[in-house]
Amino acid sequence: MAALIAASSLLTCLGDGERTFASLLKGITGVGPLRHPVPGPINVNAGYHIPGRSMDGYAGDLLSGCVTQALADARLDLAEHRVVAIVGTGLRELAAVEQGNLTDPERLHFGQSVPGIAEVMTIANACSAGGHALALAQDMVETGEADAVVVGAADVMTASMLAMIGRVAEQPSDQVRPFDKDRPGVLLGEGAAAVVVVGENWAGPKLAKLLYTGLSCDAFHETAPDINGICRAIDEAYARSGRHPRDTDLVLAHGTGTALNDPTECEALRRSVIAYGGNPLITGIKGAVGHMSGGAALANVDVALRCMSGGEVPAVAGLREVLPEGADLNIVKDAPATHAPKLIQLNAFGFGGVNAVTLLESA
Repeated sequence: MAALIAASSLLTCLGDGERTFASLLKGITGVGPLRHPVPGPINVNAGYHIPGRSMDGYAGDLLSGCVTQALADARLDLAEHRVVAIVGTGLRELAAVEQGNLTDPERLHFGQSVPGIAEVMTIANACSAGGHALALAQDMVETGEADAVVVGAADVMTASMLAMIGRVAEQPSDQVRPFDKDRPGVLLGEGAAAVVVVGENWAGPKLAKLLYTGLSCDAFHETAPDINGICRAIDEAYARSGRHPRDTDLVLAHGTGTALNDPTECEALRRSVIAYGGNPLITGIKGAVGHMSGGAALANVDVALRCMSGGEVPAVAGLREVLPEGADLNIVKDAPATHAPKLIQLNAFGFGGVNAVTLLESA
């Protein structure tokens, strides 16, 4: 039994979902000078900021606009349907806490950011939080606990995360360069996203089938990825969905442009997809929009839906020379690929080995 995605809304440094996708196809990136007022040297000079956003604002304010748009696009009547909201986030409202601006603790749970929905749950599962929220949403509509679930995600830059990524980089990164031989490391991206998940009998818009999200939590290391945990999540997604890796057209990779993640992700794709006859196109969006933390998985969902409907797959922004570990993979480089994928794998991996791998299929 599959759930459906009825609507998707996205906000990145490049604009809304439509403008973000258009920029991805053109190879435009949103990286710019770091605007966050971090005291002292942190070895980070750049970031992917939303133009005009105040640095003392709330992540929830970004989320609220996405939720409102997604509800409207889904044509979901909150008075007639049982609707729950699940918000995935890496950092909650840590930026407001750091700056002493959090006057209402309820903001930590994003309840005020999901207008009209009484039951709001928050999942703080690092950079795979949006994927975990998708999995729970599918469970809820399939078991009848809700008619529809609004899955949201939001994160903004924080001083502590900026300091952390600065400590693990030898030199300041100029841009996220996923799968590049000389990738300099990750940079943070601000943004939010929301999708509406419904049951298979939904009478409204149907953008794609949400087949399954494979999950794993290996606790291998605080930050380093573990290939076995990632492969378990990939393998579970295919086994539970009844699909085969050879039929996958596209992988939207996690692709953080870091020393450990990119080679590990390449090898995981080789073990769990290529080894079973698959040869999908592979792309990633963090070179253009930065690492959106808990919003990364839902940003991938929005881009995947546009690849399905538009028949084009954007190239990996910032990729100049593919790393040796990915030389035999079908990574989209330099220019978009003309292709309308029908089965898409979406990767999201978080600190502590909280992994979520989602399969989407054209409706």
